[in-house]
Amino acid sequence: MNLMLSRLSDMSQKESRLIIGLMSGTSLDGLDLALCKIKGSGFNTSMELMQFESVPYPSAFIEDIRSVFSKRLVDLEKLTLLNAHIADIHAEIILACLEKWNIPPSEIDCIASHGQTIYHAPKRLHQQKYYPNATLQIGDGDHISVKTGIITLSDFRQKHIAAGGEGAPLALYGDVILFSSSTENRVLLNIGGIANFTFLPSDKSHARIISTDAGPGNTLIDALANKYFDVPYDDNGKFARGGKVDENLLKILLSHPFFTQDYPKTTGPELFNLLYFNEAVKAAKAESLSSPDLLATTTEFTARAISKALNEISSLPFTLYLSGGGSRNSYLVERLQQLLPDSAVMLTEALGINPDAKEAILFALLANETLCGSAIDTGAGPVTTMGKISLPI
Repeated sequence: MNLMLSRLSDMSQKESRLIIGLMSGTSLDGLDLALCKIKGSGFNTSMELMQFESVPYPSAFIEDIRSVFSKRLVDLEKLTLLNAHIADIHAEIILACLEKWNIPPSEIDCIASHGQTIYHAPKRLHQQKYYPNATLQIGDGDHISVKTGIITLSDFRQKHIAAGGEGAPLALYGDVILFSSSTENRVLLNIGGIANFTFLPSDKSHARIISTDAGPGNTLIDALANKYFDVPYDDNGKFARGGKVDENLLKILLSHPFFTQDYPKTTGPELFNLLYFNEAVKAAKAESLSSPDLLATTTEFTARAISKALNEISSLPFTLYLSGGGSRNSYLVERLQQLLPDSAVMLTEALGINPDAKEAILFALLANETLCGSAIDTGAGPVTTMGKISLPI
């Protein structure tokens, strides 16, 4: 048997596995690395976060990615080059973190790499009759595996689509494994570039579990903060706090058909971007609004879209647990609490999970299921395992 295939077999039989989960989201701010010690599989999984690092990307690297990100027309050579380049950069970050943590690569069982989303195209968005749901993440797993010497699982979203899903949200599987409760209804809300959540009823009824995108998260807030205030994000919503919400503009922003489509559903910056926002401003005749007013209205757009979705998916009381960059925006969190007065709103830290690390942890869990678990039936998504396996040699 091939030595690496033998290692895979041995890994599946181990009492526990050390897996590095990687996540780089649509905010393009950097790479999150979660070193997880995972025992068991499926609903018998236990996970311990051993190390976590969030490594910011250099501005030149971000601009490189932006040159092909969420665009219908791109330089094909640049896209091809970035597929390898992103993987090489991620591999360098992994090795640097392992050195910092004083852990030799040989002790890591595998890497679970989400890759960098470049374009998300569910059929509900592209509307082309003869084409299926599609999504593209680059940062090739073979490059990461060879450069680090560590078995790598990647490209998780393709299997989800092949099995009948839209490629997102994949948080469903980790949320069900780690956060199901028999004592409270829970919503796990991740506010990244796009906001997505999983509703977990306390009766654990598979028929009532829902995992879906709600609409924009930080994507428009960050874009306006950069455009009008020359900062990468609105720290604690300080600029939005200084503005006033324009209800007419807000109404137009919320009028897109996405918000009336059935759940579950997915979206991305391909829809909710500056072009969408600028067209709404023009339709609302709101060109004279101040920069703080525009940012206040955009932040309210995110809060209203999330609260609207949560109110529609459940009439039951629930506790809302937040993760992702938007969970650090205190103004946005305050608005969510005000719009959801019957719900307790807190960070996933209350459940023992670092809210910044949650998405990276998820991919470590998905890799663990592929290696030694089975297809998880959540009742709310395709019953499948995910991740292509790349061997170092």
